[in-house]
Amino acid sequence: MKMEWSSTAMSQLVILSFLLFLVTAATVEAGQNQRPGFLYTRNRGRCTPQYWSSRMKSWPRMVPQKSTVSNVFGSRAFERYRNDLTLLEAASRNDDGDNVFARLVKHSTAALLNSYARKGYPYSAWEVKTLLIQALVSEKAAALQAQKFIQANQNCV
Repeated sequence: MKMEWSSTAMSQLVILSFLLFLVTAATVEAGQNQRPGFLYTRNRGRCTPQYWSSRMKSWPRMVPQKSTVSNVFGSRAFERYRNDLTLLEAASRNDDGDNVFARLVKHSTAALLNSYARKGYPYSAWEVKTLLIQALVSEKAAALQAQKFIQANQNCV
């Protein structure tokens, strides 16, 4: 018994084979463009406040560690934080558990350093400064902006 193929069945088989080929080729190509996981995880943590507070030699030259928060972020920051609080002290803070303003300045400092030192960081230096000043209006705004900086700092490579 000889099986005969209709022209419709043949064209459907050809189309199905072609689609299967395209899906396979796209999957292989996507797999070749991905970085192995160990490269990504090795770089994690290079943008956090802990990194910057312990790697002072890595600081961008345009942001001296002894710069004060009020000089870098402006007069509104002067009203909220000590006038002699340095960026290094801000990055080293460990009182940011319940204090949203301490958390904000800690992660804003890291975000500012990342904006200068990391290509592709999602915020520019002026954006970090502006967002910090805008977030000082309330605890809710400070907590929200601190969380955004935390996410950007943790996901930075």
